[in-house]
Amino acid sequence: MIVITTPTGDIGHQVLKRVAQGGEPVRVVARDPSRIPQEIRRRIEVIQGSHREAAIIEEALTGAEALFWLIPPDPFTTLNRVDEAYADFARPAAKAITKCAVKRVVSVCGIGRGWNKEAGLVTANIKANDVLASTGVALRTLMMPSFMENLLRQSATINTKGVLSLPIRADLKAPLVATSDIAAVAAKFLMDTAWKGQADVPVLGPEDISPSEMAEILSDVLGRPVRFEQTPIEAYKARMVSRGMSEAFAQALVDMMTAKNEGMDLTASRGAAADAPTTFRQWSETVLKPAVAG
Repeated sequence: MIVITTPTGDIGHQVLKRVAQGGEPVRVVARDPSRIPQEIRRRIEVIQGSHREAAIIEEALTGAEALFWLIPPDPFTTLNRVDEAYADFARPAAKAITKCAVKRVVSVCGIGRGWNKEAGLVTANIKANDVLASTGVALRTLMMPSFMENLLRQSATINTKGVLSLPIRADLKAPLVATSDIAAVAAKFLMDTAWKGQADVPVLGPEDISPSEMAEILSDVLGRPVRFEQTPIEAYKARMVSRGMSEAFAQALVDMMTAKNEGMDLTASRGAAADAPTTFRQWSETVLKPAVAG
C-alpha cells in the first residue's frame, strides 16, 4: 500500500497519477475528495480529512509500506513561528509512521540544509522533515529549488504588461524545476522497494538560469517583448500581506526569497541530483504559453 498526501496539489496530483498506473494499491488523504478525477478515484482508497490530524494519518498509514509526504502551505496561519507550525504538523505523522511500521517515506523540501541563516519556509520544511527522520524510517527527502509553476501566478501580468517580476537579482543564475519532474522522481522512489537508509536528493532542472534569461526566453516563446523587473523585498512582503496572508507567513516567504537571492539554491550538488530534464524553454512552451493565451 502506497499512501499519498496532498493528492490534489500541484505536485501531489501528478504523483498520484503516476503511482495509480502501477500495480500497488493506493490510498490518499484528501480534504476534498471530489477534486480527485473520477477515473482515478474509483481505483484508489480515499480517506477524507487533513493529514495533520493524528487519527486521520494513523488510519491512512495502517497497513501501508510507503508514504508520500508534503505539508501544504497555510498562508493564513495565525501562529507566530512558521517553523514550529510545520514541525507540529509533522509530529502526528512521525508517531503513526512508527506505530504502523511504515517502511519508506518520500518527502518534499527546499534546498537549504546547512544554510547558516534563517530561510523562512525552507527552514520550516527542513525542521518538519527532521521530525520524520527522527523515526529512523527509510527516507528520501527531495530537495527543491524554486518551481517553474510559481510563474503561472503571473500569467495575466505577463500577458497584459509584458512584465516578469521576482524579488531575485536579474543576473542570478540558479536552478529551477518543473513539478512534473518532481512528481516523476517521487513516484519512482515510492514504487521502488529496494532502497534503504536516509538521504537528501536534490531535484534540479537541467540548467542554471537568471531572471533576465527567463524573460528573454519568454519573449521568444510568446513572440512579444517580456522584460524582467526585480521587486523590492519590502514591496513583495506588502503585496503578500495585502492579499490576506498572515504577517508570519509573509515574513517566512521574505526570509526564503532573501536566502535564495543570496545563493542558497546553488548549494545543492548536481552530482547527487536526480534526473529532472525539463528545461525552462520546454516548460514555457508547453505550460506557460497556453496559460498566457488562456
